[in-house]
Amino acid sequence: MPGSASPSSSPSRSAGPPRAPGRIQVLPPHVVNQIAAGEVIERPASVLKELLDNAVDAGATRIVVDAAGGGLDLLRVADDGRGIDPDDLPLAFASHATSKLRQPEDLFSIRTMGFRGEALASIGSVARVLLQSRPRGAELGAQIECAGGTLGTVRPWAGQEGTRVEVRELFFNTPARRRFMRTPATEMGHLSEIVTRFALGCPHLGFTLTHNDRSVYEVPASADLAERIRLFFGREIADKLLPVAGGQGPVKVTGLIADPSVDRGNARYQYLFVNGRWIRDRTLGHALHEGYHGLLMVGRYAIAFLFLELPPDLVDVNVHPTKAEVRFRDGQALHHLVRSAVRQALQHVQPAVPAVFGAGRGSSHAVAPLMLQPVAPTPHRLFDSPRPLDPLPPTAPAAGPVAADPRTPAASPPSGPTMPSALPGPSAVASAPASSAGSPTDLPPAENSPPSDLANLPSKAFQLHHAYLVVEIEEGMLVIDQHALHERILYEQFKARVRAGSVEAQRLLIPEPVDLAPEQAGLILEHAADLERLGIGVQDFGGGTILVTSQPTALRRLLPADLLRQVAEHLQASARPPTAEQLRDDLLRMMACKAAVKAGDPLGPDEIAALLAHRGLVADTHHCPHGRPTSLLLSKKELDRQFQRI
Repeated sequence: MPGSASPSSSPSRSAGPPRAPGRIQVLPPHVVNQIAAGEVIERPASVLKELLDNAVDAGATRIVVDAAGGGLDLLRVADDGRGIDPDDLPLAFASHATSKLRQPEDLFSIRTMGFRGEALASIGSVARVLLQSRPRGAELGAQIECAGGTLGTVRPWAGQEGTRVEVRELFFNTPARRRFMRTPATEMGHLSEIVTRFALGCPHLGFTLTHNDRSVYEVPASADLAERIRLFFGREIADKLLPVAGGQGPVKVTGLIADPSVDRGNARYQYLFVNGRWIRDRTLGHALHEGYHGLLMVGRYAIAFLFLELPPDLVDVNVHPTKAEVRFRDGQALHHLVRSAVRQALQHVQPAVPAVFGAGRGSSHAVAPLMLQPVAPTPHRLFDSPRPLDPLPPTAPAAGPVAADPRTPAASPPSGPTMPSALPGPSAVASAPASSAGSPTDLPPAENSPPSDLANLPSKAFQLHHAYLVVEIEEGMLVIDQHALHERILYEQFKARVRAGSVEAQRLLIPEPVDLAPEQAGLILEHAADLERLGIGVQDFGGGTILVTSQPTALRRLLPADLLRQVAEHLQASARPPTAEQLRDDLLRMMACKAAVKAGDPLGPDEIAALLAHRGLVADTHHCPHGRPTSLLLSKKELDRQFQRI
């Protein structure tokens, strides 16, 4: 039977004496298909991408995707396209069998999503696949099964017009590959991301996605691009979109980009399409970044949905097995076109300014107050005696629920986050015990006690440019980065609290929904238990929406949505899945950075004294948790040399 991968048909099993080891021989077809599957089929999302390519090429108007177990147990794609003739069903699982190419010249003018004829052969070699199809106008359809590369017989099927592909037990015959799969929540996030890309790139198609019989997305064919963005990414992005349009000859660029006030920490929210196909391309990404030049903070990325339409002979899509990378005949011209179109759309946008602590970067829109469950009036568990530096105003105990905007400090001057002025002076801090009864700190022992001359503060120390502390010491002059030092101290205290299992969290009376990219939502749910240990409570709300149920008290001035997005961006940026210990350490660094005083925050004498005193209570204060130095020593000898005294 055509496309059969039976071992008996392999050239290597032909009659004759066995070939000596090391001799060149032709691989059996089922081995060839498994090698191809290793290049194309990385995870369930790869299967879905190939099946959706076929459904789009078949002229479908509606596609229904059902998944179970993150797609590892079941992945079913049904479309209402043209269908497959019963005689062609066995050929659908044959390698390099396709209806989309006829001659070599067709490779240089590809107008379809798929074209290599490898998808079903690769999928069928590593899963149990049921292919059912009924051509339009036919009274009866047909079906065929393929399990691990072995084909069954063609049988009648009385289903609806179109094609239905059911993939079960992915990687059942390659258990080593299956062990590399992530949790169902993470794999489901990748499936949702694939549906998102196709729904954006094919705005004329309707899509339905369900997981474990639960509806995830329902996208009607009538929904335009803006409506689809609102569905997938939420109102925050959808309400800040600007139209983009430009063109030169047969090449056109259209789409929507977000106002610079809505940015992200990585480029995952940049969706680029060429002739309806989602792609990754450094040239276009750089052009987009240049279009936002001067409007974004350093290290922030724009949100964009851009669509390029150009003649097929000006782009080569046959350069990568997954067809996610392309080559342009004139990349420089496309770079100029995209950059100019983006700049034109942003011509009335004001340059970015530094954001106030707790608010979104460059954000100017109002944020609804959050309902917070009050914390019981117990000592602050993150900051033990000797009381370290609480950068946030103390929470007053209340008899019932209170409504508060976490970004608005209570009864404090508008100078950003500051340390309470009632902190003990350096002498009291230095003489206090290392821990209090019933409230262990596990802080590293100090190498040296605080210098005694700090008792004369502030005459011996002062703040410079609201960013540095200049201190006179016996050896000379010490210049301290206030943010880096405070960050290191908080990091050590947070880490001690995690080890003691006593991180204080503030529960939200009304959980806040946060819209994330599907892949990000999957990562958050995968690490939900680790986040809970850090005081970040999360729950699945369906689709790409996550409910935040609690957050660390030390970060109560940071909006839960901002906190969760930063955590998601960190997880997404990791080259490989972090261990639980690595994740906790990374998030503790982030929490310390967000809670510490910033460059530009004015500090009072008592605050300077407390910060310098606590420098002597932490063993390693030479560098912040991210590796930046916290202080610079200018020795008296060096000062004398500079002023030519020696």
